[in-house]
Amino acid sequence: MYSFITPAYVISTAFTDGEYVSAEVVTQGDIDAAIERWIVPVVGRELLARAAQPEYQTLFSELLMPAAATAVRLEVQPRLNISTTQHGARVVVGERNVAADLSLRSELMLSLRTLLRTQLLALTDHLELNAEQYPEYHPRENVLHKVAVYGGFVQVL
Repeated sequence: MYSFITPAYVISTAFTDGEYVSAEVVTQGDIDAAIERWIVPVVGRELLARAAQPEYQTLFSELLMPAAATAVRLEVQPRLNISTTQHGARVVVGERNVAADLSLRSELMLSLRTLLRTQLLALTDHLELNAEQYPEYHPRENVLHKVAVYGGFVQVL
């Protein structure tokens, strides 16, 4: 469905150099689900359908694709923490490796959510500041214009 981003791009962008993850752990279904959940509510389907056009190259390569890669990692990360076999779910523990405890896994997920939110806000700011360049973008449909949570306070915008 969303063929503008590949599993290899997700791995090279959303994981650091020290994190080895095979591109096979990211499926097209993961990519499609993450984009539907995180990207479409911000940019809309109309703009997303045109984002790969040459005139939108900056938006696409510098803002949209990195945010999409982070969204995919956020969706895939919990699955990387366990291994599922015919014997059920198992904690991934390699030779001389110990699985991260719950607090470390929670920290990682919070960090990924914070990174994604920052990327989506940067994407929104770019769209708002350059609205005349993106007639397919409809600010009223951007979910980030509906509710904001800052410091534990919910603001309805």
